[in-house]
This record gives sequence, C-alpha cells and structure tokens, in this order.
Amino acid sequence: MNWEQEVSKRKNEIVRDIQDFLKINSVLDEATASPEKPFGEGIHQCLTTLLEKGEENGFTVKNLDGYAGHIEWGEGDDIIGVLCHIDVVPPGDGWTSDPFAADIRDGRIYARGALDDKGPTMAAFHALKIVKEMNLPLSKRVRIIIGTDEESDWRCVEHYFKHEDMPSAGFAPDADFPIIYAEKGLIDAALKIKCPAADPGADLVLKSFGSGRRLNMVPDDAEAVLAGPITSDFEESFTSFVKEKHADGRLLKEGDTAVLKVHGKSAHAMEPDNGVNAGLVLAEFLHTQALDGAGLHFVETVTDAFAGDTRGKKIGIAATDQISGDLTLNVGRLSYANGKGGEIGINIRYPVTGESGCVKNALESMPGTELVSFKDSKPHYVPKDHELIQTLQRVYEEQTGKKAELISIGGATYARSLQAGVAFGPLFPGRPDVAHQKDEYMEVDDLLQSVSLYAQAIYELAK
Repeated sequence: MNWEQEVSKRKNEIVRDIQDFLKINSVLDEATASPEKPFGEGIHQCLTTLLEKGEENGFTVKNLDGYAGHIEWGEGDDIIGVLCHIDVVPPGDGWTSDPFAADIRDGRIYARGALDDKGPTMAAFHALKIVKEMNLPLSKRVRIIIGTDEESDWRCVEHYFKHEDMPSAGFAPDADFPIIYAEKGLIDAALKIKCPAADPGADLVLKSFGSGRRLNMVPDDAEAVLAGPITSDFEESFTSFVKEKHADGRLLKEGDTAVLKVHGKSAHAMEPDNGVNAGLVLAEFLHTQALDGAGLHFVETVTDAFAGDTRGKKIGIAATDQISGDLTLNVGRLSYANGKGGEIGINIRYPVTGESGCVKNALESMPGTELVSFKDSKPHYVPKDHELIQTLQRVYEEQTGKKAELISIGGATYARSLQAGVAFGPLFPGRPDVAHQKDEYMEVDDLLQSVSLYAQAIYELAK
C-alpha cells in the first residue's frame, strides 16, 4: 500500500478541510456556554462541524452532550482510540495575520490550532477516511475521540469516559514524532497571598496587578496600575529594566495614576524558558520601587519565590530523572487588588518518577501564602516493548526511513487518558514548537505526511 500516494491524490481536499476547520474560533467561552454548549458557541460549532462531516462520509458518530464526541469505523469488540482535541488557547496579540484566517504563506498554514491540535485532528480524520475508502478490512473499531476542554480542565474526557468504553490502546496526534511514551505529571495550583493592611501614607500605591490567561501558557502581557507621583527617573528605570529582560514596556500617565504595561513572549508551559513571562518581569521591576506595604508584599512574595527560576529551586521542589528530565514551573496567572490581596496561579510538570506529595507540601509551607487549590494529573508511561509502541515504530521507520526514537515530554496529551496510550506526532524532529505562540503554524507538507503516517498506523493497529 502506497500511503503517501493516496494522500497526494486527496491533497487539495485535505488542505481545504484543514483551513476551513481552523477558521472556527474554538476558544473556551463561558459567556456563551449553555447546557447544550458547555464550553461556549465556538467550541460547539467546531464539534458539530466535525461530527457532521463524519456523518456525511458514512462514519458512525456520536455527540456526548456537547462535552465530547467520536467518529468511528470498523468492526469488532476491541477499540483503537485516536484522541484529539478541538479547543485552542486564546490567540494573544502580535499576530502577522488574523489567527483564525488560516492563511497559507510559504508553504505554512498560520492559525491558532494549526499545530495544537485542530490541524492534526483533521489530519487524523482524513487518515481514517482513506482507510475507509480503500475498503481495508479491520478486526477492531477505530474511534476518533474529540475532546473540547483539553486546554483547560479536561472536563470533556471525564464526561466521555463516564459514558463510553475505554479503548484498549491508541495514540494522540498532539505532540511530537517519532513517539512520546512518557509524559510528566501535571499540577495546577493556586496560592493566595495574605497582604497586610493598606498603607494610606505611602507615596506610591499599587492599585492593581494582572497577568496571564491560562496556567499552561507563559503570559505575554502584564499590567499594573499605580497611584502617586511618577518621576522621570522612574520612567527611565522602568524602560531600562524591561529591555534588559528582553521584553517591551509602556507607561501611560492619567493624572495621578500611571498604567504600566509589559509585553513578553508567550510559550507553552511545558518549557517556560522558551518564553518571557511578562508578569514576573513587571513584578521584579516593582519590587525595586518604594511601594505601599501591601503592594510591596505582593511583588516581593512573587519575586522571591519565582522570578528567574523555572525549575522550582527557590521553593525547594526541583527534581529530575533520566526518563523525562527536569521539573518545570510556570507562573501562568498573577492578580492583585489593593485592599483585597493577591493570587498566584502556577503550572508544574514533574518527572515520571517523581511524587506530587512533596510539591504540595512545599507549596503549603510557603511563607505568607495559602494554598487554595491543587489539581494533580499523575505521570504517564508505556513500556518500550508494548505492542502499540512496536507497531508505531515500524510505521514511522517504514515511511520516513529514520529511526523512531522514543521520547518524553513535559506536555500533557490525551494519551494519558488511556492505559496504553502514546503521543504520535504531528511535530517532526527539527521543527520549532510554536504551539501557544503568536503566528502558530504548521508546514503543509508535514500535515500531509502526518495523514499518511496516521492512515497506516490506524490500519496496522486495527487490521
């Protein structure tokens, strides 16, 4: 079977479908949520569009109350799962083109979700469609499971597996090629900062502070509002400090109030060093200023615990192993209001041999703070000699001519929802990981090659 040739025959259709799919804004939108649309209008539209496309092409489809869905083909009691998600993180600012225009430039599709995970989801759909159109015999059912809340709280997966059977094995097209067999543990936590009473006699008062939209993103924007006199020395110091941190800053005066804005660089939280955390940059700068007691306590707590440290060394949780590498820590959200205190939202990814208990103990022991939430998703690991891995290695090596090395990541994919699940693409070795960044893109040729790999993988796993 020449899988690449089958994909080539359908190239125009595949690319068109990917573009159309990416044009739907599927960011979580609580404002338009309803019982039928639990995550908002855009995600609902995206889910129903894909399910309708599945139905039109003769697949068995199911919508599970707007939380998730699946597209199925094949026969038998056993199920092979292809776990995808259609929700995307907010696009942020600074894009060269509309993040939902799905423009093609220089052989790349630019859009939020092109890489994570709507482009690969449509690639998986067309892979299954090829298997169906070729009338290839299957002894198992292949089920593309469509999640809608992967970038937030995974409520879709929880709902789905309350009502549907667990596949015996499967893969998620939501990370890197060749094969990701190990994923770090994932912690989302929130700390409340207990601030002292407001200081009415201070010259410079921190009125508010805000940074970040999602815990799994390095925040690229931060804003603080100050009340009091702003000198030229203050302005020069701010500009110089922000520049040294590889960020951009603006200071806007409005009477006796000043608004400080910092723009950094967004990145996926699995490697915070790929970004520039605007919130931490702004907190560090304010820590050098003569603020009121409450405001100073907020920025001091943030800076002392997290500034310049993405490995948790300052708070005593640093860890590493040979399978999955270092623990990483991302301060995804910061908020403060004068007279009300502040909150820190963090995302921690710990090694597969690590324990979350020591992380929780360390957070509970942080001075001047209170741990108000702690969610832990345990590490995921599939043995190297498992049949799933052996099959995917063979498929990858046959089609690419390259060795299918096994790798581990700090990201969390839907593969961890399965007892035997791995991540399989779509990012090829050597390609930059631009997920969660502005101008997210995927090479058109890479998407097409992914379709070919997924088609053969589906057939080999289910034949």
